[in-house]
Amino acid sequence: MKKTIFTGSAVALVTPMKEDGSINFDMLGKLVDFHLANGTQAIVACATTGESPTLSHEEHCRTVEYIVKRVQKRIPVIASSGSNNTKYAAELSQTLQKIGADALLMITPYYNKTSQVGLVKHFNYIADRVKIPIITYNIPSRTGCNIKPETYLELSKHPNIVGTKEANGDMAAAAETIAMCGDNLSVYSGEDNLTLPMLSVGGKGVVSTTANVIPKAMNEICHQYFIGNNTESRRLFLKYLELMNALFVDVNPMPVKTAMKMIGFDCGECRLPLTSLSPENFEMLKNTLKKYNLLKI
Repeated sequence: MKKTIFTGSAVALVTPMKEDGSINFDMLGKLVDFHLANGTQAIVACATTGESPTLSHEEHCRTVEYIVKRVQKRIPVIASSGSNNTKYAAELSQTLQKIGADALLMITPYYNKTSQVGLVKHFNYIADRVKIPIITYNIPSRTGCNIKPETYLELSKHPNIVGTKEANGDMAAAAETIAMCGDNLSVYSGEDNLTLPMLSVGGKGVVSTTANVIPKAMNEICHQYFIGNNTESRRLFLKYLELMNALFVDVNPMPVKTAMKMIGFDCGECRLPLTSLSPENFEMLKNTLKKYNLLKI
């Protein structure tokens, strides 16, 4: 049985930007403090929601280092280090380990993709070269590459590969993965609107975009389920389902960054190629936040 990095809700943290496009570290500190005060169980830094594709190597490392120092081991800091270049992913993982990350989030190779055999070799190559645990990240809608349950079983044999963020939308496959891997692989929902279904088949929690906006509620959905209060967990999940869906009305993290400004955390614009929301989507998101009494602008 492997050690579980966290149970409950981990935030896939946005990376706040200034007007000139540089990283806003003052706002980043406020976001970290917000999550520490509101029950978030782990912070995932520089992942998709954190705009990792448009961060330079230096920015990526500085952001993780800042979060690590701000958190001071109070909750795990999970640093994104995936790449479609296996050697670079290993080197970045080693750097983030030295910086002080508690664990790594590692997306599957994308564009060049790979086979199931290639996935095993890719992740094992990296896991052999670090001492901190790895959570794989499966999101074929973005990468064109899907991890199958039998591949998860093979990956779970490595002592450093301890979990996965599953976002392939296939709950049957997720259930099969959990049944096959048992305690050797913690499975987290990578889709907010599947948090409760994932918990119901044995998932350990969620890596959440919505937690940027409502961290306490996202963790409470998980907490209530874990203590056996399924009715309350379901009530909260259904209550916030509309908000979860609204935050994906356009390409992530465009909606959530817009929402953060609306609730009082001006995290700036996304870097190109991501843009601002259309007027229609902006109004829809604004009205949804107003419905939940979250609007502050």
